[in-house]
Amino acid sequence: MNWDQIEGNWKEFKGKAQAQWGKLTDDELDRVDGRRTELVGLLQQKYGQTREEVERDIDAWLSRN
Repeated sequence: MNWDQIEGNWKEFKGKAQAQWGKLTDDELDRVDGRRTELVGLLQQKYGQTREEVERDIDAWLSRN
């Protein structure tokens, strides 16, 4: 799956993202609105990871969905 598919179907994947990253709220995921860079920044802030770590986590999540 690629990010364009996620972005186009964000409402469907929003729940999957919240299941993966439980610290994210519905409001935060609504603000992300399918934008990968927004999700990366939010995950960095919430989990204290580097950009590279977050990118790897997102790529792993994409491969499972």
